[in-house]
Amino acid sequence: MTGILSQYMMRTILSSTALVLIVLLGLAGLFEFIAELDDTRGDYQTAQVVLYTLLRLPNLAFEMLPVAALIGSLLGLGALAGNSEIIVMRSAGLSVRELSGMVAFSGGVLLLLTGLLGEFIGPPLDFFARNMRMEYRYQQDDDRLGDEAWVKDGSTYLHLQKVSPEFEFGSLYLYKFDGDQLESISVAENSGIDENDNWILENLRETHFRQNGVQVVATSRSVESFEVNSDLLGSSLAKPLSLSARELLGYIDYLKRNELDASKYETEFWFRVARTATVLIMPVLALAFVFGSLRSGGAGGRLMIGVVIGLAYYLASETLANSGQVFNLNAVMVTWLPTAALAGVTLFALSRIR
Repeated sequence: MTGILSQYMMRTILSSTALVLIVLLGLAGLFEFIAELDDTRGDYQTAQVVLYTLLRLPNLAFEMLPVAALIGSLLGLGALAGNSEIIVMRSAGLSVRELSGMVAFSGGVLLLLTGLLGEFIGPPLDFFARNMRMEYRYQQDDDRLGDEAWVKDGSTYLHLQKVSPEFEFGSLYLYKFDGDQLESISVAENSGIDENDNWILENLRETHFRQNGVQVVATSRSVESFEVNSDLLGSSLAKPLSLSARELLGYIDYLKRNELDASKYETEFWFRVARTATVLIMPVLALAFVFGSLRSGGAGGRLMIGVVIGLAYYLASETLANSGQVFNLNAVMVTWLPTAALAGVTLFALSRIR
């Protein structure tokens, strides 16, 4: 009996959440499309804007799933409470803890879907969408196609004049240090990374600074091996939103080993983990509400409560995450604080149910 009821509640919550998510994605996609229309240029026109917007939807869905889970759970469980189905379940002997476990199982399914979306689907499509937008905008202007970048590899600093999606960099400057002393400056007319993550430098000219003078060495082709490979370089150029959790962890490790600031990427990583965990809490929070004054309320009232709480959570989490970077606060604390607050409210509300 418990298994049947659990499946019934899970279908109710998942179907309501899916409908809410579709509505939210429709609105978010429309706003994204309108914003991009104001920034068309070159071959980046309406058809490309539509494609860009569609590719961005999985990442937008990942960002909206906590709010969608709360509103969907409020609507679904509220409908069950309005039809007295939850009261019948209580009368049949189900405790609040057992009902919470059933609802939490639905939250676990949503958490799994959110994790898959945020790790394997959203980030790569977002990265592809941003690269596509750049190529269509500037493919008639080769000088603008690609990003200039500085990267560090131990005691060596690399200045890449142009980084394309194919990892062809054009001119490359290398500055090697021995402690605080500049050891050499090198410049390659053309450079790139091959399929084995080796750096190919063409027409390399190196200037070495010795105690007894300056030595210049010229090489037509040089193969170098740096810690910075194509994956790390791609991570350095991509927005944190376009990186999976695994890529974020790899890039954070690289930054710390090279004594560089990793706070922005640490905040994004923990923000993503906290947001995913919040999806598990939202259905249980909705259950606590439907036992209260919302039991006899209409769908409009439940929708309003869900929107208010969801909006408050979204604004608080975004504000704290951004403030943490500005004021150099602990990334774990500022990103988990809204989730911990929701968990506390949920436990308190459940404890008051008789």
